[in-house]
Amino acid sequence: MPLFSSAPESVCFLRLSAIGDTCHAVAAVQALQKHWPSTKVTWIIGKVEAQLLDGLEGVELIVFDKKEGLKGMQKIWAQLKRRKFDALVHMQLALRASLLTMGIKATYKVGFNFQRAKEGQWLFTNKKISDTSSQHVLDSFMSFIEYLGVPKTAPQWQLPLAGSDIAFAKQQLNNRPTVVISPAASKDERNWLTDRYAQISDWLFEQGYQVVLCGSPAERERNLGEAIIHLAQHPILNLIGQTSLKQLAAILAEAKIVIAPDSGPAHIATTQGTPVIGLYGHSNPKRTGPYNDLNSVASVYEQFVEEQQGKPAEQLPWSTRVKGKHVMSSITTNMVIDKLKPLLEGNAS
Repeated sequence: MPLFSSAPESVCFLRLSAIGDTCHAVAAVQALQKHWPSTKVTWIIGKVEAQLLDGLEGVELIVFDKKEGLKGMQKIWAQLKRRKFDALVHMQLALRASLLTMGIKATYKVGFNFQRAKEGQWLFTNKKISDTSSQHVLDSFMSFIEYLGVPKTAPQWQLPLAGSDIAFAKQQLNNRPTVVISPAASKDERNWLTDRYAQISDWLFEQGYQVVLCGSPAERERNLGEAIIHLAQHPILNLIGQTSLKQLAAILAEAKIVIAPDSGPAHIATTQGTPVIGLYGHSNPKRTGPYNDLNSVASVYEQFVEEQQGKPAEQLPWSTRVKGKHVMSSITTNMVIDKLKPLLEGNAS
């Protein structure tokens, strides 16, 4: 039986980070809004992630800055002191997020099933979703709203991009057929090799595509972009650190294809309907890959996880990771070109 047989008055979602996961959560939030348009929706979200989702239609965003620690939690508790939600949907496993729920009043606090509730999350919830079988994180997020009573639907996204964001993207890309490479993952060992990014860029240029690099202003990302450009034989437009998150989303929307390791931009591109070639070695693409393009992933995860664990991926715990700095070097340039060709042919028609 679902938790609610009719629309609840108020639901609070808690998903603070990261960018990719908040993109997955948007699909669940908007599916709930579509089914229960009268329900008041609040979302407690991280500071950086809020920059992308600011203005999300019909959603009250409450921003938590994790750098503020306990003081940041107390701010949120004070803001919500006189409110009680029908349900708090607790979609984050980190202990910090669970501690934050302690000062939020809700009739039901809904968390992950005991099998998946890391860091003691199960101690902070009074209802657990039954789902333990869905492989992709997005599907597990959709399980939360199904548990509440929202029927299962294919994920859809409407991100709040302004006309100025779209105009910025069109101006930068100058109406040229473009492939975007977002080269940096959250950790350097999960990046692909710098010279191979350059080789793919040159190959794309020779097929008639403008290549654009994107990413955050972090020094390591800027350095990676400069190294790729130095190694490439053909020009590349470097927008690393030159865009807001909304402008980045608009750039990804304009692109024909996006190439990225497991990172936020891969999932932002999915929300914009742009095909993504994911580069995966350390995490399972069936769990964290670009949701609509799992067939286009260049992955060596399966071979390494079996080598390291002695069992195939499907027999291992949900979030098993591969270790080692050498892993991404097993993704060859030809593997990526083989994934690119059908997508480029599809775009050419």
